[in-house]
Parts: sequence; structure tokens; C-alpha cells
Amino acid sequence: MQYVTLNAGIEMPILGFGVYQISPEQTEQAVSDALAAGYRLLDTAAAYGNEEAVGRAIKSSGIPRGELFVTTKLWIQDAPAQDNTRRAFETSLSKLHLDYVDLYLMHQPYGDVYGQWRAMEAVNREGLAKAIGVSNFYPDRLLDLIFNNEITPAVNQIETHPFFQRAAYQDLMGEHGVQHQSWGGFAEGRNDLFTHPVLTEIGKAHGTSVAQVVLRWLIQRGIVTIPKTVSPDRMAQNLNVFDFELTDDQMAAIATLDTGTSLFFDHRDPEMVAFFSKRRPNG
Repeated sequence: MQYVTLNAGIEMPILGFGVYQISPEQTEQAVSDALAAGYRLLDTAAAYGNEEAVGRAIKSSGIPRGELFVTTKLWIQDAPAQDNTRRAFETSLSKLHLDYVDLYLMHQPYGDVYGQWRAMEAVNREGLAKAIGVSNFYPDRLLDLIFNNEITPAVNQIETHPFFQRAAYQDLMGEHGVQHQSWGGFAEGRNDLFTHPVLTEIGKAHGTSVAQVVLRWLIQRGIVTIPKTVSPDRMAQNLNVFDFELTDDQMAAIATLDTGTSLFFDHRDPEMVAFFSKRRPNG
């Protein structure tokens, strides 16, 4: 496993296991299988509805807490945001059956962002969240948060895949000490990713799957990634990406696939702002 060092001074595995869109009924077994396969970074969120299942899998694994890196996320909080953020954090911690999380992310750039961030800064100072960061923040929102608060986000988890590569944004985040993390690394198979001729040809050259090519591409860019699967075989395959390296020409070929736009949605779209702002995890 390779690691990145966050601005909070802690190490984070560059490859982990995500549980987005895994049902609560399937999550405990999936996480147990992932831990057995060797994953040590787990990524969940209050909005996913499966924190309790993640917590049960961690508890039953017998793996020492210090060997795990656990991330969860804060959903948009109603006013007063600071008070509600603290309660939301404590609820997540309780569901996970943990004394602390390694990384706590603000899931969406909406609502009273500053009130939420100040509460997150407090749990960070208390050691309850070893690092804090954000998700889905575009450059303007990220810089505004950095310039007007005491703690710089350790991580920004954003849509990143071969068709939306975010290279310039990665450079900007790097300048401010923010670690780039990918969600949707496989683009959920859109644009025929798993059969794309460029990616397929690179996979043939290395004797690997397209999924392994994509994960290797992200890792070589220094981007933390959290692929999701409920298949133990694919979990093992996704983890087996540290014994080959893409050439400069292959990296350049993948760079040509960038469309520069999201394949899902733009968080600056007024319709998306309204949709997310009205949504509550249990609503």
C-alpha cells in the first residue's frame, strides 16, 4: 500500500474501499470482505445510511483501530449549524462504534458552510476527528473556505475519472496543501469506460483489467481513490495495482479522454443546489 500525508500530519492510504450505494443490508458483509482482502481505508457518510453496518464490520474484524483509516461525512445541517453539526458528528461516531474518525468531510458545499466548518474545527482540535475536509467543493468555494477560516481542509473529495480529470484543480489544491480524493473513479461505467479502446489497449499491455488501469492512473497522479464493489474477487483485483506502472505515453493517452465536464451533475447548478438543500438523509 502507498500512503499520502495529509496537512494534519497523518497518513492516509491512497487506495481504499467506498460504500456509496451499497445497501445497509449488504454493507456489513462487503466491508468485512474488504477488510479481509487488505483494505484499511473505509469511506462512508451519514447520507449513505450504512454507518452502523460499517461499524459492525469494523468491530467484528478484530483489526486494531490504529491500523484503520475511517472517513465519514456531514450532511447539510439546519440552523443553528454549529450545534447541529456537533450532534450529527456524535451520531455518526456512535453509529460507527468508534471513539474518533480519521477524517470528517463536509459532504456538500451548501447551507451554513462556515457554521458547519467551525464545529468541524472544534472536533478536530479535540482529537475526535484527526483530520477534516470537504467534498464536492469547486475551486471558488474551496479557496473562500481556506482564506476565511483557521484550518485548511485536509482533503477535497470530488468527481474524478478519465473523462473528468481535474488536473488544473489538482494543481491548485496542491498549492494550498489540500489532498485530492476521487469519487466516481470508474464514472459508474459511463461513456463505455470498461470497454473503452484506449483503456482496453493499455490494460492488454499490462495484462490487467480496465478497472486496474484506471486505479493505477489515479494512484500515479497522487489521487486517493475509493472504488466500490460487493464482489470479493473484484475487491482483490482492485487492490492489486501496485506491481505495475503506466508509461508516460500511456498517461498521455488517458489525458486525451478528458472532456472537462461532469458526467453526473454540476454542484453550481441552481437546480442541484435546490435538490440537495431540501434533502435530508432520513427524510
